[in-house]
Amino acid sequence: MHAVRRLVDLRPGGTATVVSLAAERGLRARLEALGLRPGQTVQVLRRGWWSGPLHIRVGMTELMVRRRDAACVALAA
Repeated sequence: MHAVRRLVDLRPGGTATVVSLAAERGLRARLEALGLRPGQTVQVLRRGWWSGPLHIRVGMTELMVRRRDAACVALAA
């Protein structure tokens, strides 16, 4: 059985495809509005210190995502 890869686990420079969002409705809608939808490619550019946010790129958009929100984004293995 394979463990689910999550956006929060992706290293800087790593790229993956979003498979699903396991979040409550409000957070899910926010993440989708930012471009994090199944099938989209996401790249981690930087990770904040300690428990800081992730600086990511989705398509042509760059954004910051809290680690607890990034933990809700499942990636293709």
